[in-house]
Amino acid sequence: MNRSFASRLTHGVINNPLVVLLVLMVVAVQVVTGAQLNPANLRGVFLDVSVIAIAAVPVAMLVIAGYMDLSVGSTLALGGVTAGITLRATGSPVLAIVLAVLAGAVVGLVNAVLVTVVGLSSFITTLGMLTAARGVAQLLAPLPVSGFDAGFTALGIGAVAGIPVPAIIAAVLLLAAGAFLTLTPAGRHVYAIGVNREAAYLSGVAIRRIPFVLYLVSGSAAGLAGAITAARLNSAPAGQLGSGFELAVLTAVLLGGVALTGGAGNMGGVLVGVLFMGMLTNGLTLLGVPTFWQSVASGVALILAIAISVGTQILRGRLVARDAQRIARQAAVEAEAAATR
Repeated sequence: MNRSFASRLTHGVINNPLVVLLVLMVVAVQVVTGAQLNPANLRGVFLDVSVIAIAAVPVAMLVIAGYMDLSVGSTLALGGVTAGITLRATGSPVLAIVLAVLAGAVVGLVNAVLVTVVGLSSFITTLGMLTAARGVAQLLAPLPVSGFDAGFTALGIGAVAGIPVPAIIAAVLLLAAGAFLTLTPAGRHVYAIGVNREAAYLSGVAIRRIPFVLYLVSGSAAGLAGAITAARLNSAPAGQLGSGFELAVLTAVLLGGVALTGGAGNMGGVLVGVLFMGMLTNGLTLLGVPTFWQSVASGVALILAIAISVGTQILRGRLVARDAQRIARQAAVEAEAAATR
């Protein structure tokens, strides 16, 4: 193993530690249970992680910009309940989905106004909306709404060319968000806001309008995730739908390498984070681990996500410093050789 290959391997592991952990975990669970890579099991995992991914995409962009959205779990419940009530009242799956998205957009609008216009803390505001949106959902439907027709449940369990509909929606959102962040000026401004808001403002970046729009998108996506979840379960219990969902989304985002301090992260990492959470939960279920221990594992994963984020930043800094020293020494040697010629 030569030095350059070892260096590239070290950089690769440091830059993608979660990929290594994901592969090791899947191999271990597959060897023990022989079931994790079965097509039927993978389809169930993709259905689970697709809903998380749909909500995680805009949440990741908000975190990159230095903001937070903890209300997505209750927004999902509100979207699911809205879809269920609309479907039972009108029989129109399209109208049910549209109103679910609009209900989520209303939550996002309230978050956006309070955070970007009034100037309240995004953590406190969205934490309050976590409770408020759940309460509104329970007011709208004190009892679970269920018994939907096939036209609506196809949103949650249907497939196109063998690919689950929620997975297609999640893939489109991931690709669109990735293109937005890397190919558009507004996407680059998201990073600039997260790195230094004042400097971004002095550079002419719309430091309020961009997070305002991101909150609208986050609420809308959570509302859509609610409609998909209700369609998949064929039921919309306001008290339980999306319970703990916000922590699953945040854990996947942080595991995917999005910096909690803002300014860093990408959609490829978010995809890996979402897959890691899905395969972890599925692996624990296949191994027969009790539900309460799965909750412990999710909490440990959140702590691990933060530790990985901090650890990789430190290691990257050391590697950059080491490479800079190596380049400086090489330049000095070449300068000395040139002087002696």
